[in-house]
Amino acid sequence: MIDAKTKLCCIIGNPVEHSLSPKMHNAGYNALGLNYTLLAFKVVDLKSAIAGFRALNVRGIIVTIPHKQEVMKYVDQIDETAQKIGAVNTIVNTDGQLTAYNTDWIGALLALEEKTVLDGKTIAVLGAGGAARAIIYALKTKKTKIFVFNRSLKQAQELAEDFQLDGAYGLDKTKLISNTDIIINTTPLGMEPHENNSPLPASSIKETHLIFDIVYTPNRTKLLQLAIKNHARVVYGYKMVLYGGAKIFELLTGKKAPLKVMEKALTGGLHKYA
Repeated sequence: MIDAKTKLCCIIGNPVEHSLSPKMHNAGYNALGLNYTLLAFKVVDLKSAIAGFRALNVRGIIVTIPHKQEVMKYVDQIDETAQKIGAVNTIVNTDGQLTAYNTDWIGALLALEEKTVLDGKTIAVLGAGGAARAIIYALKTKKTKIFVFNRSLKQAQELAEDFQLDGAYGLDKTKLISNTDIIINTTPLGMEPHENNSPLPASSIKETHLIFDIVYTPNRTKLLQLAIKNHARVVYGYKMVLYGGAKIFELLTGKKAPLKVMEKALTGGLHKYA
């Protein structure tokens, strides 16, 4: 029951209408009897939105595409890990002080390690935005070779320099992508309402690949459909949302996340779930 004592949290992005974070987090709050609620807000004017959340004493803000880097300009403190990554996905408001964190890297690492041992693998990261930075940070904690592929070669090269990666190329270098062990899509290609798009053609996907798409609406993206058809193993994007979201839940509430409850709520909201 929402009342005058309810602690308001939110997720901001553009687009954000597809997000299942409210469903997942609110299920967690209800399971523990916490007087919290989480809403989704489409945000275009980021600076004004953060000022408004501060003025309204919003407890926490989950940050998604395209605001993960720009929002760093409008907070008071940035966690050391988030500073190293250069992107954030969570802001905690403590008595008017906004502190930013990044839990994307934890979510990605746990999702990948459910399926494979990362040490010794060569990995293609598609995209060079905030999510790519978090995932690369996670991969750098293991003995991996990482190559980044992006529509803007300059942005890919800057990312490769920041993290001392093994190479940076355009997204059109599909043969090079195909020669890696793991392919991770961090671009929005395939996200609703453009679910018929894939960052890779079917010919680039081998049976030996592990394909991870961080897009989770739809759950079975065009890229993952192609991967399954080619008998490759896949990692669904909702896993990153779940494990990263559990850490967000703990940052905002100080309570251990009820993971099974949150996963049930999250997967219950997915279509084309498999």
